[in-house]
Parts: sequence; structure tokens; C-alpha cells
Amino acid sequence: MSKQVVVLFGPPGAGKGTQSELLKEKLGLYYFETSKILERTFEEAENLSEDSSERYIEVDGEKFDVLNEKKLWLAGTLCSPPYVTYLVKKEIKELSDQGESLILAGSPRTVYEGENIIPFLKELYEDNIKVIAMDINPEVTIYRNTNRRICELVRHSILFSEETKNLKNCPLDGSRLVRREGLDDPETIKVRLEEYKNRTHPVLEVFEKYGIKVNKINGDQTPEEVHKEILSVIND
Repeated sequence: MSKQVVVLFGPPGAGKGTQSELLKEKLGLYYFETSKILERTFEEAENLSEDSSERYIEVDGEKFDVLNEKKLWLAGTLCSPPYVTYLVKKEIKELSDQGESLILAGSPRTVYEGENIIPFLKELYEDNIKVIAMDINPEVTIYRNTNRRICELVRHSILFSEETKNLKNCPLDGSRLVRREGLDDPETIKVRLEEYKNRTHPVLEVFEKYGIKVNKINGDQTPEEVHKEILSVIND
């Protein structure tokens, strides 16, 4: 089977992480999480001094301070596009060379990233790219995010429901369930929603510019219903 890429789009709380985990298990796709790549660079730079060269990443002659990028991230603002693009393209190239099919959740996140990453994806994966946009109401976003918890070990999201609201440990790996302090606070979520509306949603037009169809589905449905629609698009 040829290598493929599935790109899931949607505002915070749309269920991108949940659906990515399901697709990873069902189709054997590599779940490419831009957030984890960023968090890894933040952790590596955490104890570095300002004069340490390892604390900076240079892209096209411009230096980006990793810890300044972390401040943007924690405030709900998107990180600098050249910085993110550099990290994402480097990781995608390595995975493609290994023959991996990918699922991207919420990336590219800006038009700049889209203009640089989308043609790069087409070069590596040709026309085997499916884009799925999950639309949800802003009220649903705030509700889902303020109630969201992740497992401490693997950091995957646990859906909030009557069945899971009293869980203290992850049913998959047994680690503690924790909130993402800062990122899922109501005020930060409002910032993230504005960032999505103004900077990320326009990336869908970039996909269409490069001849890639954007398939829109209703993300307010149950996870099971959303999953069926996603599989229908992938198998089409």
C-alpha cells in the first residue's frame, strides 16, 4: 500500500487527538503531534542559559529562542511559523524516509506553515493526502477543553463524559489523569479560538490552492459518528 497522509483540522476541542488515536490503532498510521515536538524542544531548553547556542534554532538567518516560543505556547498564542515549520519538515522527512504513513492533527497551523509544508507533503506523498475539517461550536470547544484531562504518561486525551468524569487514572496505561495547566484555562482557550479562527482556519484555502480537497464534517456529533465519517472520507 502506498504511503498516505491524513490531516485532521478543527478548533481546540474538536476531537482531533481522540480521532487520531483511533486512526492510529485502526489503520496503523503514525500519529504526528506537532505539540509533542514543540514540548520536547521546550523541555530540552528548560535549563539552558541565554548564552547557550542550544537554546536557539536558526531558520533562514533568524534565531528563535526556544524558551520565548514556550511563553507564546503557554499563553495560547501560536509559536513563530518559521520555527515550527523547520521542526515539522525535519520530522516529516525522517518519517517519510522510514516509509511511515502519517496522521497530522491540527498542522500546519498558519498560512506560512501551509505554504511551506503542503508542497513538501505533496513531494513526499504525492496525491495520497486526505484533509478532514471538523467544525464545532465555540461553546462546545470551551466546555470540552475546560473539562479535558490527559494521561500523565502518554499524554493522550480522555474524553469527558458521565462514564469518565470520576476517573482518576488512565484506563489504558494506569497513569494519573491531569489537566493541562494554563493551556486549558477558559481565558487561554478563548485566545486559542481566536488564533484558530484568524490564523489556522485560512490554511484550508492553501490546501485547496494546491489541489487538495477539504472534506468538512460535523464535529459536534458523538466520537463514534465522527469516526465513521472520517473513515468514509479516507476510504473514498
